[in-house]
Amino acid sequence: MAMKLTDRLFNRRSWALLSVSVLTAGLMACSSDKAPASTFVLLDGSRLSTEQLQGKVTLINFWATSCTTCVAEMPELIDTYKQFKDQGFETVAVAMSYDPPSYVVNFAQTRQLPFKVAIDNTGAVAKAWGGIELTPTTFLVDKRGAIVKRYVGQPDFKELHQLLAQLLKA
Repeated sequence: MAMKLTDRLFNRRSWALLSVSVLTAGLMACSSDKAPASTFVLLDGSRLSTEQLQGKVTLINFWATSCTTCVAEMPELIDTYKQFKDQGFETVAVAMSYDPPSYVVNFAQTRQLPFKVAIDNTGAVAKAWGGIELTPTTFLVDKRGAIVKRYVGQPDFKELHQLLAQLLKA
């Protein structure tokens, strides 16, 4: 039995609409995914959990001392932290497991990083956050612990600052 041309067009349109609906639902789900439960080991040996960050807008930045883009964006991350820290904003810079701890400590000290710096010795944190392999990868998490935005590569800092201002007001 042959399909009429109008039936085939309707089916194509139906599939197209269904595809757009599924894609839209998927994007909305991504924008409200809960930050994974994880514990960061900070340079001073203390621990900080995602649970402890609830109530703050938090930037989680996966980076490495050997990553030129990571090093280039650090002054912007410092400025962002300084601009918003008194409004309930936190930054955690997570060094990748392949980054020698002595390099991370030296970098943090010589650049006087004002925010929390963690070392992911085992790679467990990067794995929990979706198997992070590319640096920099940065997550913006709202006060309720939902991931609002994920940046792979250097963020558009103007856009990031606008988003931070909105999230901090909420």
